[in-house]
Amino acid sequence: MNSSTYKNTIAILLLLLTATASLHAQTAPTPAPNADPDRPVSWVKILPNVASDQKRIWLFPAKLTKPRILWPTLAVIGTTAALVALDPKTAPWFKNNGTFTGFNNAFSSSNTQWGTLAVPIAFYGVGLATKNKNLKSTALLAAEAVGDSEILTTVMKDISNRTRPAAIGTGQSYSNTWFNSSGSFLRGHGSFPSGHSIAAFSVATVISRRYGKQHKWLPYVSYGLASAVAFSRVSLSSHFVSDIFMGGALGYSISRFAVLRQ
Repeated sequence: MNSSTYKNTIAILLLLLTATASLHAQTAPTPAPNADPDRPVSWVKILPNVASDQKRIWLFPAKLTKPRILWPTLAVIGTTAALVALDPKTAPWFKNNGTFTGFNNAFSSSNTQWGTLAVPIAFYGVGLATKNKNLKSTALLAAEAVGDSEILTTVMKDISNRTRPAAIGTGQSYSNTWFNSSGSFLRGHGSFPSGHSIAAFSVATVISRRYGKQHKWLPYVSYGLASAVAFSRVSLSSHFVSDIFMGGALGYSISRFAVLRQ
């Protein structure tokens, strides 16, 4: 890690600690109104919680008989399909465009990965130091959401085996990308959906749903940063636009409906 990256990392961690400390200072007198009393979480409960979440996730298709669930699902699928159709045009443009060099350096794969992990760590650290149960619970719920999301992502990547834009050579087709990739089975060796995007939106949704009513600015910051992480995956040619859209939609849905159950 060079000195510039080290300084940027330290600055981000300090901002995270300051933000979480501020949340504690403003919310300590009363419990967070968005906290879910029916979903206790702890280091002991987190694995059973994940097992329960996975059951809800994989049995989700059985709920599609309900119109209030069917129509939003069809909207997400339809939008993803439209973006897949546009991927052969959008992916080459990002791959051949040098406009985002500075942005890509700041939002590199490792920076966004560690930055996403730093958020629940910061929440838990401040919660531990200040004995704030809500902050610690939020951190554990965010970790639970990321775990749930990454399990689903790994399975979907292994099934889709979609080639990443960066792996497509000059003159090769951007249309024939499905069921072609190879790599580590456990890490998921396809492009669809984006693991960085699903993790970022998982964390952003947990924090926004638990503290957004008290701090109106928080959802804008949380989802804004998550969107920046997702966009970086496209500007770096690591993913297609459809990959990050589905990742964001899944991250939000899993956190809200499977983890927080709101």
